[in-house]
Amino acid sequence: MVVYYRDATVQVTSDSIRAGGHAVALTDVTYVWHARGRTTLAVRGRVLGRGVLVLLLSLPPLVALVCVVALVWSAQDRGEWKLALIILAGCAVGALALTPFLEVPLGWLDRSYERGNRVHELWVQHHGREELLVRTPDALRFGQIYRAVQRAMEQHPDRR
Repeated sequence: MVVYYRDATVQVTSDSIRAGGHAVALTDVTYVWHARGRTTLAVRGRVLGRGVLVLLLSLPPLVALVCVVALVWSAQDRGEWKLALIILAGCAVGALALTPFLEVPLGWLDRSYERGNRVHELWVQHHGREELLVRTPDALRFGQIYRAVQRAMEQHPDRR
């Protein structure tokens, strides 16, 4: 028996698909497809959190730009270019020093896009009935499960 995918709730092997307490033998499966399910509160929260994160990441550079323009404008009026350049250099060094700390929120943003913004469902037809096996808002996990089912169906001896 070959295991194509396994986690806490789903197992796809060369003999069967086990998910959510159901076990379906591959010999009984006549058709496999995926569908888009209803959006859940968790998915909406992920999209909202993504928007807030993008706003929080883009706000400091915009504030810095306004401060630089105001500094240049006031330096032009007063002729204090030396002081303005020292302040700008200090801000540039500070921005460069804080850049590595952007790794964490940018990682959150990447993972939110990997997980997707839809609910995915895996359906099978066996014994003349349609049955929902997997429903998840995690696009990365769903893709791994669906590809494992495809491989198991392709490699099954009755399907050749």
